[in-house]
Amino acid sequence: MAKKQPKYYVVWKGRKKGVFNSWDECKKQVDNFPGGKFKAFPTRAEAEYAYNDDYRNHIRFGEKKKIVATHKRSELVAPLITNSISVDGACQGNPGIAEYQGVITTTKEKLFHGGPFHDGTNNIMEFLALVHGLSYCKKKDIKVPIYSDSKIAINWIKEKKCKTNTPRTEKNKYLFQLIERAEKWLGENSYENPILKWETRIWGENPADFGRK
Repeated sequence: MAKKQPKYYVVWKGRKKGVFNSWDECKKQVDNFPGGKFKAFPTRAEAEYAYNDDYRNHIRFGEKKKIVATHKRSELVAPLITNSISVDGACQGNPGIAEYQGVITTTKEKLFHGGPFHDGTNNIMEFLALVHGLSYCKKKDIKVPIYSDSKIAINWIKEKKCKTNTPRTEKNKYLFQLIERAEKWLGENSYENPILKWETRIWGENPADFGRK
């Protein structure tokens, strides 16, 4: 059975405001509170970022009732946070020649790039791109969200482990060294940047996309 991911509840308007670790604590603040504003987030980093932001960037009209009725995270998509970084990976073949990059979401200005690497995969590139983005932001004291369109890579970041089944070869020896370094960085560092899912079906292609589809 898959391990249940923790949830954190942000209350922008309620008896008490803040980030709460359980639905029961959140409910105490908003149940029967006129105009209460709150939402669930999968990680504390996302919750704390949202709490310090305008609630209108994270919750839409009618969303509160859905959360109260189901106690589940709303399926509604939060508005795009433009002050952010987007990352993406690309691979020719699977495995094949692979690379990744990170850009400013609004301008597509390139901030960093990795590769090309031999015998890599798209998921590995997405994972390395996120770690590179987190490291880049920590060095420069940047706390904006980082978007990725890969659910797999986002989960790997949460688990601090690149769970690839890609076989090791002489060609990708250096790539696996980078993976090990990335895992080590995740194990030794904390970060404040929310990692968010890029919603391609709503917003179009990820700004960091290599345009090879």
